Amino acid sequence: MVSQVLAQRAEIERAIEGQTLCDRLRLTVAESGGLPAFADRDTGDWQTLTWAQARERALQLAAGFAALGLAPGERVALMLPNRLEHVLADLGAVHAGGVPVTFYSTLAPDQVAFMAADCDARIAVLDGAAELPRWQPVLSRLPGLKKIIVRDPAACPASPDSELYLRWDDFVALGRERHAASPDATAHRITAITPDDPVTILYTSGTTGNPKGVILTHRNVLYQLTAADESLGIPAQVRWVCYLPLAHIAERMFSIYGPLHSAGYVHFCHNAVTDLVRTVGDVRPTSFFGVPRVWEKVQAGIQALLAAEQDPGRLAAVGRAMDTGRRYVAGCQFGHAVTAELAEEFRLADESVLGPIRSLLGLGETVVVASAAAPLPPEVARFFAGLGMRILDLYGMTETTGAVTANTSREFKLGTVGRSLPGIEVRVAEDGEILARGPVSTRGYLNLPDATADLIDAEGWLHTGDVGSLDEDGFLSVLDRKKEMIITGGGENISPASIENLLVEHPLIGQALCYGDGRRYVVAILTLDGTVAPAWARARGIGAGSLAGLADRPEVLAAVEEAVTAANARLARVQQVKRWRLLTVEWTAESEELTPTLKLKRRVIHAKYADVIDAIYAD
Repeated sequence: MVSQVLAQRAEIERAIEGQTLCDRLRLTVAESGGLPAFADRDTGDWQTLTWAQARERALQLAAGFAALGLAPGERVALMLPNRLEHVLADLGAVHAGGVPVTFYSTLAPDQVAFMAADCDARIAVLDGAAELPRWQPVLSRLPGLKKIIVRDPAACPASPDSELYLRWDDFVALGRERHAASPDATAHRITAITPDDPVTILYTSGTTGNPKGVILTHRNVLYQLTAADESLGIPAQVRWVCYLPLAHIAERMFSIYGPLHSAGYVHFCHNAVTDLVRTVGDVRPTSFFGVPRVWEKVQAGIQALLAAEQDPGRLAAVGRAMDTGRRYVAGCQFGHAVTAELAEEFRLADESVLGPIRSLLGLGETVVVASAAAPLPPEVARFFAGLGMRILDLYGMTETTGAVTANTSREFKLGTVGRSLPGIEVRVAEDGEILARGPVSTRGYLNLPDATADLIDAEGWLHTGDVGSLDEDGFLSVLDRKKEMIITGGGENISPASIENLLVEHPLIGQALCYGDGRRYVVAILTLDGTVAPAWARARGIGAGSLAGLADRPEVLAAVEEAVTAANARLARVQQVKRWRLLTVEWTAESEELTPTLKLKRRVIHAKYADVIDAIYAD
């Protein structure tokens, strides 16, 4: 088995030998330059660039960065929404020999100051009025920052006495002029880039202290693209919606690097909260990726619609069709089979009920749907299986350039994160930690040699910090974060995520955090789902009002109690939630309980709600 993995690795390494991302884009333009690459809109119709046009813009911006004094290897900080200028600035920096570093838009000024100083950013590209207040208070702490480019001309500060600020349009004009005057200058910079040079630095979300800058190289990215291309079966020239933060490795792989590799067509959604549903409906993507919380929100929206359905016959028809969908998808799993009778039953259900529902979601033409960033709760996977959708769960980290394991359309098991990608080794250590080894591993954390040594051992195994198990077919299951395991006062090791996943299966419960470290038993803090709870209340004749009002209603509390009881029935006694508290708010990235990819910031919640936790135990 090891020899097969090593042979796969050698084959991929031969295929990408000597190449950089700049080479890959040049080849894509040579083969598919007239195909659409990126589409964006502020209002009105989509404005599209072809791959040839996108590369020409990137080369022009590379000349612009060089004109501003960016030296090879220096960093460009990017803080913009998901939009065309963000990706073009990223590619422009890369073609100039620089290193783009995308900052999460939710960062506070002190966090901006830490990251910009840590990576020694020389140029920053900001969107406008929302981003400037995060940078301006800390500029005195960033002496290396020489220029701030602002996309929105109305937001760009007037600075007659300072040359710090530059409007995006002026930057574009500068790059166009310099590239036209001396195209060879950028070509020389591109030629000097090597496969082992950084292609980006991505900062971890910093849930356990200051974020760490993960250095990813051209070789890392090209290996990941080639390995994933062999496994996932994402269609060539995929039609895609870019909506998750581009500071997250998954969105970068799917929206920048992957389309560049296979001539995909990316549509930008500037605001996922307000615009995602409309954008997906307009674009009708052929593949779609969502972190678990996104899938949970889509599920909650469908359940809210079903809860408001007054026709018992329609509800029964949907229920029957979804039962068929679940059985069909279950039969398609690795090691299972679908009978001819079930295949025909599914065809009819899909034609009459399930297909139209997917079309209403904008996913009627979607061939591949995927999830990552955290294990997809099994009940969520089962729900979408009921719609005839196989959500392919992947597993990886920023430190592994994205996925190291993946379910595929051909070989998948619900409840797992799939098998290792070609040429990548995955094993589980004696203490249960998942280890990975292969050409996708980062070369290390920026400025943190000790942390790098802790991450990657002397034999090249990357220690993920996750606890998991491998089954007899090589499918990996992720149980929890190693450092997030609860050790009760009685010494029992408990996975909080496994309990939380059962709690949020109830549509009313939006988020759940379990606690019990050093305590005699487990308790839970719960929030209502902001989409489902009002619809649930209206269907029962309860005035919807605010979430705060609903959280105090006896009917809601009784339903949540039933949900906790149902979850406990599926847990060992030591895992069961003995007490709980329903909060009057939702958790978001803006309120700091969630990361930008919507995972729980446990330490933040523990600190922010310490009095609530103490009160639960004191009651």
